[in-house]
Amino acid sequence: MRGYEDTTAFLGEWGHFQQTVFFLLCASTIPNGFSAFSVIFLGDSPPHHCFIPDSGNLSQAWRNAIIPIEVVNGQQEESKCSRYRLDVVRNLSALGYIPGLDVNLTGVEQERCVDGWSYSKDIYQSTIVTEFDLVCNDKWKQPFTSSVYFLGVLFGRKPVLFVTMAVQTLFTFVQVFSQSWEMFSVLFFIVGLGQISNYVAAFVLGTEMLTGTVRVLYVTLGVCLFFAFGYMMLPLMAFFIRDWRSLLLIMSVPGLGEEKPKPEERHSPLDLLRTSNIRNITIILSLVWFTLSMGYFAISLNTSRLHGDPYVNCFISAAIEVPAYIISWLLLRYLPRRILSIALEMFGKFGMATGTALMYAYTGELYPTVIRNTALGSCAMISRVGSIIAPYIMTLSTCYKYLPYILLGSFLVLSAMAIPFLPESFGHPLPETIQQMHKREWLKCPCISEEDKRTHEQPN
Repeated sequence: MRGYEDTTAFLGEWGHFQQTVFFLLCASTIPNGFSAFSVIFLGDSPPHHCFIPDSGNLSQAWRNAIIPIEVVNGQQEESKCSRYRLDVVRNLSALGYIPGLDVNLTGVEQERCVDGWSYSKDIYQSTIVTEFDLVCNDKWKQPFTSSVYFLGVLFGRKPVLFVTMAVQTLFTFVQVFSQSWEMFSVLFFIVGLGQISNYVAAFVLGTEMLTGTVRVLYVTLGVCLFFAFGYMMLPLMAFFIRDWRSLLLIMSVPGLGEEKPKPEERHSPLDLLRTSNIRNITIILSLVWFTLSMGYFAISLNTSRLHGDPYVNCFISAAIEVPAYIISWLLLRYLPRRILSIALEMFGKFGMATGTALMYAYTGELYPTVIRNTALGSCAMISRVGSIIAPYIMTLSTCYKYLPYILLGSFLVLSAMAIPFLPESFGHPLPETIQQMHKREWLKCPCISEEDKRTHEQPN
């Protein structure tokens, strides 16, 4: 039986058909770039303190002193969640006492922000944090909002390109009308349902419809580069649009795509665990995907909390992915996958972006056509568990400054140690059957049983 590549060889590798497929599918991933990281600006928390109502009985000196000073990470700053009791301060002000001179402020009773908060508008006109007061006792809702999105990504698995893009577009638009944090989060979850399904569907379609060097170009440079372009568009849009509702409205951008008929033979995720060698590949790849996704999103979502301008930080974080994807394409053309995976996982955000592009290509090369879609979807699902955890990783710095980086580094080292036990796909055609997958070269390892080795050697 002739394979897909043999059947379509008369079309060439870069004809009009391939160019159309290439650019349409690449363009379909642009909205993923800005929707995946939109929470960086939609959910950022600007400087804030307790709101102080206007009062004729409060002097300017007491108005300036009513917010207590706290020591955070060795630095003094105004409290974000408490103030001196307003009725006490009013009485002291009416008596003409001067704060810090006539009154020792450490002895003045404090209270919560019972009148709400006052937010700085130096950077943002509004975010969901300022709109719904997601601070102090509700601060846990900030990382949870990001996790809700990736939870939707986790369950959004049906790879139908038109449907998933429609879901992204429609519900991003509906989010504009959110009247509460709960409503916003539910809609954000639904947007997440379409995000990864759209990306995986576009990736699988391109992998199966394109051949040869064009396929490598697509999976390592094309789809990833257009995703990075979408990511780079986000801080540019957010810089000029400081209101979160208006920003969501602009991000409601539809896309186009087409779907390739699927093989008649149906397979389930259980096929990824059916034999020992396929099971080992799946377990190792799941660990690597989980680690890369957790590290990638933990670093990316933290850009607004770094020193400097959040828009510049986000743009640099996105722009660094462009050379990362270009280098991953060049490396994939000439070097073995296992060595690349180990090396690139050791280099922070640049390595995360390059490693992620590499693992999409490597995973697609390891599994045969009949279960490739299932394998990529399952690995993507496992990786989104890492994405769900990612928003909380950097919050661990409140316990110990370097704890997030120790945790991420430990997972990266563990993944790098596991990768050498994967088969090498460099220079091999894509397998079309499970039997062809068994014949791949393995590093000698006790996890490969003698029975599986004999299975590898059986003819088709």
